[in-house]
Amino acid sequence: MSSIRQSHSCQVPDFQEAVFAPRAYDYALVIPVINEGTRIQSQLKRINDLRPARVDVVIADGGSTDGSLALPFLRSCNVRALLTKTGSGKLSAQLRMAYAWCLDQGYAGVVTMDGNGKDNVDAIPAFVQHLQEGYDLVQGSRYRPGGRAVNTPLDRHLAGRFIHAPLISVAAGHWYTDTTNGFRAYSARLLQDPRLAIFRSLFDRYQLLFYLSVRAPRLGYRVCEIPVERHYPAKGSTPTKIAGWRGRLEMMSELMHAALGRYNP
Repeated sequence: MSSIRQSHSCQVPDFQEAVFAPRAYDYALVIPVINEGTRIQSQLKRINDLRPARVDVVIADGGSTDGSLALPFLRSCNVRALLTKTGSGKLSAQLRMAYAWCLDQGYAGVVTMDGNGKDNVDAIPAFVQHLQEGYDLVQGSRYRPGGRAVNTPLDRHLAGRFIHAPLISVAAGHWYTDTTNGFRAYSARLLQDPRLAIFRSLFDRYQLLFYLSVRAPRLGYRVCEIPVERHYPAKGSTPTKIAGWRGRLEMMSELMHAALGRYNP
């Protein structure tokens, strides 16, 4: 077991790992998924066709049962590793698992994107470039000049623009435009900072995304937004793991806790 996970203060869910290749790059692309079917398969094919992507692809699986992450397929897409969470928790638990693993592997930073096919993979090199330029949190924004918000459901647009982003911005002391967007990047020095202490089991749902957006600027880290494209399907159901009003209310509660500093160590 390696150093990050050995730490007495590091709380990472149990998981299994399948590693297909040695580290090739200084940065990892972490993709959290659970039962994304053809969406994640198409996304991985697009990433594999992207040259140069300059990242090692790491899948953070929450326990998929749909066969979309078959090992031969992942190898064919040059995925470096599949991490499968067997412990408790949802998205933030998957991210804690993957970030701890990536830090133990010696990566200088990680890019994170959803695995439901909504993000334009062409932006991946821009995130890497900003990490190389010394930024510590790079937030993708569909609302920055050059970004595109395609078929965003009206309720999500209104909540993101007029509730979520303003609250996070006021709490962070840094203006954001798209804080619900999971397409972002972090430096290793940010993720390892004990003043954040991100490897705590209380981060089990969406809290970690909100918390990092608030705390990074407050601690003096370099933060920026870059334009990205985010596409929702024109027809059919919206790809999401936030179910119904209960799920939205729980996410709002987590947002308020982050804004009020209740997750601070």
